[in-house]
Amino acid sequence: MARRLAALLLLLALGCLLGILLLLLGSGDTRGPPGFKYGIVLDAGSSHTAMFIYKWPADKENDTGVVSEHSMCDVEGPGISSYSSNPLAAGTSLEHCLSQALRDVPKEKHAGTPLYLGATAGMRLLNIADPQASDAVLRAVAATLKTHPFDFRGAKILSGEEEGVFGWVTANYLLENFIKRGWLGEWIQPQKKTLGAMDFGGASTQITFETRDTIENPRNEVMLKLYGQAYKVYTHSFLCYGRDQVLKRLLSKFLQAERYQETVTHSCWPMGYNKSLLLSSIYDSPCTEKERPSLALNTTVTLVGTGNGNLCTLHVSKLFDFTNCSFSHCSFDGVFQPKVSGNFIAFSAFFYTVDFIQTVMGRPVHLPSDLKDAAETICATSWSELLLKAPKLEKRLPDYCAISTFVYLLTTKGYSFNNHSFPNIAFQKKAGETSIGWALGYMLNLTNMIPAEKPSSHKSMLYNYWVILILLFVVTTLTSLVTAICLLRHSKSSII
Repeated sequence: MARRLAALLLLLALGCLLGILLLLLGSGDTRGPPGFKYGIVLDAGSSHTAMFIYKWPADKENDTGVVSEHSMCDVEGPGISSYSSNPLAAGTSLEHCLSQALRDVPKEKHAGTPLYLGATAGMRLLNIADPQASDAVLRAVAATLKTHPFDFRGAKILSGEEEGVFGWVTANYLLENFIKRGWLGEWIQPQKKTLGAMDFGGASTQITFETRDTIENPRNEVMLKLYGQAYKVYTHSFLCYGRDQVLKRLLSKFLQAERYQETVTHSCWPMGYNKSLLLSSIYDSPCTEKERPSLALNTTVTLVGTGNGNLCTLHVSKLFDFTNCSFSHCSFDGVFQPKVSGNFIAFSAFFYTVDFIQTVMGRPVHLPSDLKDAAETICATSWSELLLKAPKLEKRLPDYCAISTFVYLLTTKGYSFNNHSFPNIAFQKKAGETSIGWALGYMLNLTNMIPAEKPSSHKSMLYNYWVILILLFVVTTLTSLVTAICLLRHSKSSII
């Protein structure tokens, strides 16, 4: 009798296991796995353009599946704003990366894949200097993008505030600070604070963070409602404070200091490095045009590096105005800023600068004094020594002294980070496998993939029921197996 019962229980266990297998294989649903949806954003920066392809599970309600970076491509050549005299070439420059997109996105998904191009500070400057040229460049890139089979949804110039806020959204989205799915598929509102975001591009720099303080200038305040949660965010974009424009402005300061002589000393360049430049390459920007000398712009000047850290700091500090403020507190140039609070993530050229200090120079960066000391060390290092340390970085090597000094002054004197708050800055390029920048936040906004209200839990609950059902099968199966084994053992002991 016991053996028969054990056999029946074993059959029941096998039946349960078969049921679980059928459930896992999608019994009753012959459609197979749902696959992915895709989106493409071209980040047209001042110095170069990067293409990002994103993907997310296609079965999630309202496309609220977690988005990740599928692949990326760096467009060869300069940023699209550099093609002001030949707009058609701006469109042509994108072809290589668009060809990669045709391969990276499955062919059957091409028509349903949204494609965006967002241009930032380089095009903002061109739009100030020559609106017609700016429009021509945008028309040219749009014409190229329309020839591809994706769902092209426009090419536009982002405002500095949009760039800052979308970067903040990207960082906090990737780090699951807004919302995340629990292991049963339910939505969970994390009880952790959002991260501030600091971006340092070629022509502008942005700082964005959530604050409880009063934002005295309405232009710096953005109210967001994401997943049912309200956020009051401070943001400001400083045009002409990106890496490339800072270096041009600094060159102008050195020329001014020595009255545009044929040979001028450059205290931020390393000893042993010198270079001849046309004045036109320095004064071709709205950021420097107010300092344009009366000399012909085809005049050549030679700058000679002296590697003097103290003098370098003095000249870099002249790029900021700390004297005028009509608010209770300002960062610089009369711009209101509340006190920085919480953790921050600093990306783009912030990351590359600190990464150079840590990996090439072998210096830690934990406190403001670390950054200051590292900048002084770089400034005091000769050109030949720098080349030995990082021959592959030859193009950018001369400027690490100036940019390290600038980052130190910007974060400490500008944004007022101190020994207590500076360690809260994480200098990162990516969160997981996804690049941090404005591009993902821009796509999430335009595709409405971050709803204002908390997402419906209907699909999550349905998913929960399947999980509970499978768990019941597992428990039943294990109970049956254990009971059968016990009965068999009892039967054997009775025979003995």
